Amino acid sequence: MAIDTFIVYVGVYDELADAEADYAVVKELHTKAGLIDAYDAAVVEHRDDGKVKIAHKHETPTRVGGVLGGGVGLATGLVVALFPFAAIGGGLLAATTAGGAVLGAVTGHAAMGMSRGDLKELGEHLDAGQVGLVVVGVADMGAKIEQAMRRAKKTEAKELKADTAEIEHDARAASNVDSDAGT
Repeated sequence: MAIDTFIVYVGVYDELADAEADYAVVKELHTKAGLIDAYDAAVVEHRDDGKVKIAHKHETPTRVGGVLGGGVGLATGLVVALFPFAAIGGGLLAATTAGGAVLGAVTGHAAMGMSRGDLKELGEHLDAGQVGLVVVGVADMGAKIEQAMRRAKKTEAKELKADTAEIEHDARAASNVDSDAGT
């Protein structure tokens, strides 16, 4: 079992435009470093009705999202662990059975990769603002990611340990069970 160590950065913003601008800077940072497949990110917006919406997301194509076509990675998994009824656009994330199973597998791994205290702190941190940016990156890029999130009112960083091969295995198994059940 090969455990990878990631750094989770959460930034709190007053304005969606600021979070989106930092999201673009994080993407550009990884593109220039040739590490576009080495991070996940999600812009999270608190809606007027009190619900949470994922406005934008980038999921590493070489991990679960790209392999299974579900577009679900560790950043989305963390958002769902913190806000179980989060939505993408106008719809709930787990809109399909297969999508829900894959999402559940990734969310479980994301939540298990951090202590309960760290998850609670990140959730409270995100609750403090109107908009949040969640970035899961490799430890080597940590300082650069934090610097790229310069528009945030405040940022919080936590360590996440995950076995990406195990995540992929569990997500595939969940996807196969659900597709078998539908036949």
